[in-house]
Amino acid sequence: MCATCWSTSSLPARRKRSRVAPVDYRKQFEEMLGAPAPILALAPMQDVTDLPFLRLVAGYGGADVYVTEYFRVYATSRLDKHILKSVTENPTDRPMIAQMIGNDIPALVRTARELQQYPIAAVDLNLGCPAPVVYRKCAGGGLLREPKRVDAILGALRDAVQTRFTIKTRIGFDSSEVFSELLPIFARHSLDLLTVHARTVKEMYRSEVHYEFIARAAAELSCPVLANGNVYSAKKADEVLKATGARGLMIGRGVIRNPWLFRQIRQHQRGEPLFIPRGVDVLAYVRALYEAVCSPAARESAQVQKMKKYLNYLGVGVEPTGQFLHQVRRVTTTAGLFRVCEEFLNHERPMPLEPFPLALKDTDLMAGEQC
Repeated sequence: MCATCWSTSSLPARRKRSRVAPVDYRKQFEEMLGAPAPILALAPMQDVTDLPFLRLVAGYGGADVYVTEYFRVYATSRLDKHILKSVTENPTDRPMIAQMIGNDIPALVRTARELQQYPIAAVDLNLGCPAPVVYRKCAGGGLLREPKRVDAILGALRDAVQTRFTIKTRIGFDSSEVFSELLPIFARHSLDLLTVHARTVKEMYRSEVHYEFIARAAAELSCPVLANGNVYSAKKADEVLKATGARGLMIGRGVIRNPWLFRQIRQHQRGEPLFIPRGVDVLAYVRALYEAVCSPAARESAQVQKMKKYLNYLGVGVEPTGQFLHQVRRVTTTAGLFRVCEEFLNHERPMPLEPFPLALKDTDLMAGEQC
C-alpha cells in the first residue's frame, strides 16, 4: 500500500501517558486484612470470572478483593494470557489474587515466581475444585486425599512466595475427617488467608454447607478465614459471619444471580435500607451481561450457549415454577433468549433473587463445577 493511502484518521489515537500513580494492590490487601470490616471476595469461577465479567461486577458495587480463574500448572505450562489479562488490565481498582491449580512442585514454584512479577496482591493455591477432570489428576480438591503431599507443596510455595500466600480449600475429598489433619498443616505454613468451602469434594454443591468447620478453622488458625458456600443474601451473609466467626466471605454463584449482593451486604452491615432490584433492573443486568461477555465475532449459537451458562444461575431466583429456566434452556437464538427474559423480567415488581427450591437434576449446571 502506498504512503498516501494512509491517513492519521485511520490510526488509533495515542493514549496520553497517565500521571496517576499505579495502585499498590499489595498494600491495599494488607490494609484490608487489618481492617475491622468483613472482607468480601468474589470467588474464582472457571470460564465465568474473566476480565469482562470482573469489569461488570465491579460496576454494581463489587467485591473488596478478586481472585483470577485458576492458572493450570504442570511441567511445561505457561501463564494463560487470557487469564493474565485479569491482572494486567485489572478493571476493578481492587486487589487481584492469582490462583494456581496443579501438583507439580517445581512447576508450581516456577509459576508462583512468574506471577509475582505482575501486580497481584497474593498467590493462591486451589485445593477445592470438585470437577472430576481436575481431581482425577490429583489437583484441586483431589489433593485433599494426600495431606502429606499438600504439606510438601505448601512448604515449597511458602518459600517461593514473597508476597501474601493464600489457599482456597474444601473440608475433605469424600470425608471431612481429614480436616483435622489439614488444619495443622495450614497452620505450619503461615498462610496469610484461608478460604474454606465447607463441603467435601464429593458433595459438590448439593449438600448443606457444614459451617461448623469454618468456625473451627477461624478459631484454631492465626490467619484470617473466609467463609464460602451458599451465601445468597445479605441476611444469610450476616448469619454465616456470626455463626463462623470468619473474617469475611467469598461468594460466587450468588453474585452471578444477584450482582448487587456485595452492595446489599455492606448496606446490611451499616444498618441501611437494602437496594432491592426490580424485574427491569435484572433485565438490564442480563442485557449488560450479554454486551460484556458475548463477542460479536462469535457465532450466534455460541453466544446463546454462553448466556445460558449465566442464566442457569440467575434463573433459580427469577420465579418459583421453573418455567423461566425451562424456556431459556430451549432457546436457540439471541432474539428468543431476550424474548423469554422480557416475558419474565420486564416488570416493576421487586425481585427476591434468592434461590427457589426448584427440582433440579444431578446433571444440572447448578450442581456443577463452579464454586
